[in-house]
Amino acid sequence: MQPGFDYNPPDTPLDILHEDAQLLAVNKPPGLLTVPGKGPELRDCLIERLRVVFPDVLLVHRLDRDTSGVMVFALTPHAQRHLSRQFERRHAKKTYLARLSGRLEPKTGTVDLPLTVDWQNRPRQMVCHDMGRAAQTDWRVLHHEGDTTRVRLMPRTGRSHQLRVHMLALGHPILGDPLYADGAAAHPRLMLHSEELRLKHPEGGTALKFRMKADF
Repeated sequence: MQPGFDYNPPDTPLDILHEDAQLLAVNKPPGLLTVPGKGPELRDCLIERLRVVFPDVLLVHRLDRDTSGVMVFALTPHAQRHLSRQFERRHAKKTYLARLSGRLEPKTGTVDLPLTVDWQNRPRQMVCHDMGRAAQTDWRVLHHEGDTTRVRLMPRTGRSHQLRVHMLALGHPILGDPLYADGAAAHPRLMLHSEELRLKHPEGGTALKFRMKADF
């Protein structure tokens, strides 16, 4: 949470995309924390809302508060270990949709820039070639809309704020980003959405694909 920014989580019902004995796939709304923040005013979050219906729910990965879209949660310790390993070993494939400021060229490319926390401006992250951790993001332009670009982003790594900082480094910040884009208030939300997640089921290894269209 950036200093001075009020937390007003959306009052929306749970949107369950998939449920079985091992895992849940959920469509996370924008503006809702994945896990509780520090302090009682930041208690409301996606995993606490899920826990009301699924008392055994366990965290596997996170999305930023302002990012929407597909997430998975485990329902057993076995599933949590199995799914977490898929993310750690980069076997889980994530695809995001974003709208960027300006006209990104060329049509495809890769950002390969190491990232670390900007300690004096937390929670911001920054590119740092000396201390940063390796981070790579592939992009593919879908189309231009005036002086903006709709783009599909495929992160190879999962660093904090990776997509947001990598797009900023290209000179095309994600629209509505309160941390990295000027004029964020001109947009109703951060224009970043977890569109698709592919992974293997923790029981039997069946390939799974969860997908949710963006609302922007």
